[in-house]
Amino acid sequence: MTVAPEPTWPIPPEGGWTADDLDRLPNLPPHTELIDGSLVFVSPQSLFHLYAIRLLEYALFGVVPSDMAVVREMTVTIGRRDRPEPDLAVVRRDSVGGARQTTFRPEDVVLAVEVVSPDSEQRDREVKPRKYAGAGFPHYWRVENEQGELAVHVFEREDTTGTYVPMGIHRKQLALDLPFPIEIDLTDPQRWL
Repeated sequence: MTVAPEPTWPIPPEGGWTADDLDRLPNLPPHTELIDGSLVFVSPQSLFHLYAIRLLEYALFGVVPSDMAVVREMTVTIGRRDRPEPDLAVVRRDSVGGARQTTFRPEDVVLAVEVVSPDSEQRDREVKPRKYAGAGFPHYWRVENEQGELAVHVFEREDTTGTYVPMGIHRKQLALDLPFPIEIDLTDPQRWL
């Protein structure tokens, strides 16, 4: 009988991992993030998660201004020990480099979008919004599954406090003027599957 080898997990250095380590560590699972110097591995995504990302990604492609770009699942280096990976981000087009680019800078990000999963609730509702606001991301959307329907919680950064303020919860229809004019029908899941 053959026994499968035990997985070998990376052992963190004293003081934790750094943002640069994500590009050097071999055999990391896809979509590994760095939060407070710790590696965060994501669990398999649900169909809802896939649908929500796809719906918003395609809708954003259709309305994003020409000086911006939509990127999916790319990290943002917001500090020496933090390199989170928003599900979607809208970045300044001039920050998009070559095919080997693995991260963006905080000042590149106009909008970060996180779709909440059971294993990411605390990170997406508390940790990441705090870090994104602290890094200066002007806009943040948190997408929740409310009985199988999308609810997009929209936040805008208030410069005086450096924190996000809620701008509304959108169900059925997402219609906004900022960070650019957008209208998205949130009710048609078959359209994107």
